[in-house]
Amino acid sequence: MIQVKEALSIIAENSCKMPVIKIKVSKSLGFILAKTIYSPMDMPPFRQSAMDGYAFLHCELQQFDVVSTSKAGDFSNSVFKKNEAIRIFTGAFVPDNLDTVVMQEHTTVKNKTVEITKMPVRFANVRNKGEQIKEAELVLEKNTQITPAAIGFLACLGITEIKVYSKPKVAIIATGNELVKAGKKLPMGKIYESNSVMLKVALKELSIKKIKIFRIKDTLNATKSVLKKCLSTYDLVLVSGGISVGDYDFVKEALEFNSVTQLFYTVNQKPGKPLYFGKKAQTIVFALPGNPASTLTSFYVYVVAALNKMMGFQPVHLTEIKRKINVDFENTTGKALFLKAFYDDKNVTILESQSSAMLNTFAVANGFVYLAYDEVNIQKNQEVIVIPIH
Repeated sequence: MIQVKEALSIIAENSCKMPVIKIKVSKSLGFILAKTIYSPMDMPPFRQSAMDGYAFLHCELQQFDVVSTSKAGDFSNSVFKKNEAIRIFTGAFVPDNLDTVVMQEHTTVKNKTVEITKMPVRFANVRNKGEQIKEAELVLEKNTQITPAAIGFLACLGITEIKVYSKPKVAIIATGNELVKAGKKLPMGKIYESNSVMLKVALKELSIKKIKIFRIKDTLNATKSVLKKCLSTYDLVLVSGGISVGDYDFVKEALEFNSVTQLFYTVNQKPGKPLYFGKKAQTIVFALPGNPASTLTSFYVYVVAALNKMMGFQPVHLTEIKRKINVDFENTTGKALFLKAFYDDKNVTILESQSSAMLNTFAVANGFVYLAYDEVNIQKNQEVIVIPIH
């Protein structure tokens, strides 16, 4: 049995980044850049008006003859006299010998003559060429996550394809003779299977779309067979249940049969002690405890760390923040604890129903209080580590 920090270190060392692919910018939301991008052009590519108004050459005059119009998309670089102005609109080209735009609210217009009622400073309301970014300047660094704003920025620079780390294909194997799919009649002695649905949604929250669920009975042959298929097809395999030491827990034996190298098994923690991590070639495997709260805790703390490494995220591990606990707490287990909690800007509250089989408080938790195995007596208002999960 190993400690939490050692388990996280082993996961980081053995989770490899996914292959780099070229993808359309329009379909890149949530991906991580695999190559730094530099601007192919100045943006804006010409001097633009930042306002609807009138462009003129800044001078002592207050009145100008309106002799032309420049709309967004137009181009005319005519030379204008000192007493001439043009009607101009936001985003439109500003001719070279005009240097200032007055907003239309600060003017009066009569018979094609504009009078400026509030004179702007010279160069006001004109966006210079390359004001946002110049050609060859840095656009986005490698390992940046693509957001809607990043997609818009890339698109305005005419960039249509980028290199990113591909998303992993994930198999979820739910084991258990007692499990019934939700929506079907529930016989006595059975329970509805929720872990695979929960894990699939949690994966989708990470923008992972290629997910397949396999539901199998607690038999050694069935477990061997489905693992063989998944290990040859998927980048990450998540097994829910069957990893403990009961008479009908066949996962560990089936993993050994399929030549998966065990990197650790059991972590000194609660919940989720019977956690398995292994690897075969480039495919990594987590066998998660079957109790729902243990499953989800292990997913957030360990599986997400592996996925972050695979998809190019930095940092790999979950963020840790400090909050003041609002009660005394005693950890007499000798284990690291991940306690479902709700935190705000200053404090954190440990929630009721910490059982590994219960999801009711998990549904309203927004983080874990993490206590190391050697943290025993926690005093009210003491700062503790909180791991946000939403």
